[in-house]
Amino acid sequence: MTVIDVVEGDITTIAVDAIVNAANSSLLGGGGVDGAIHRAGGPEILAECRALRATTLPDGLPAGEAVATTAGRLPARWVIHTVGPVYAAGNDRSPILRSAYRRSLMVADELGAATVAFPLISAGIYRWPVEDAAAQAVSVIRATATSVATVTLVGYSTATADVLRRAVAGR
Repeated sequence: MTVIDVVEGDITTIAVDAIVNAANSSLLGGGGVDGAIHRAGGPEILAECRALRATTLPDGLPAGEAVATTAGRLPARWVIHTVGPVYAAGNDRSPILRSAYRRSLMVADELGAATVAFPLISAGIYRWPVEDAAAQAVSVIRATATSVATVTLVGYSTATADVLRRAVAGR
């Protein structure tokens, strides 16, 4: 059974086998978590993302899918890039959000990663309500058969980390 931990802080400083990037579909960097990972990881990550775009992902990474690259200068071995959906109140996109977590764990299994750190996917610039994003994350991580021993959910702020802790505790 996968252990779920919660920490408050900067995901680019977490020492794990794989860090999950809440990427934009271009894979070429952006704002929020995506930009922070590209800046901290250095040019090696961008070079591998460009190679993916030039070969297997010419149209970018679809929402709900995941792909891995080197972690460059990050304290991890790999970055697993996944694209979460943009929240829309009148359109249930939770299956896509859940797929982003599930596919990331599947990629982690393919890599042999035992420890993985996730941000709260889609809860930043994609405006997913934080409480629901946390509940979705915890639910799908618990429901996914994986060899990952420990998932660390990283809340950038105290408020987000507190919401994650409540979701893990079932409150």
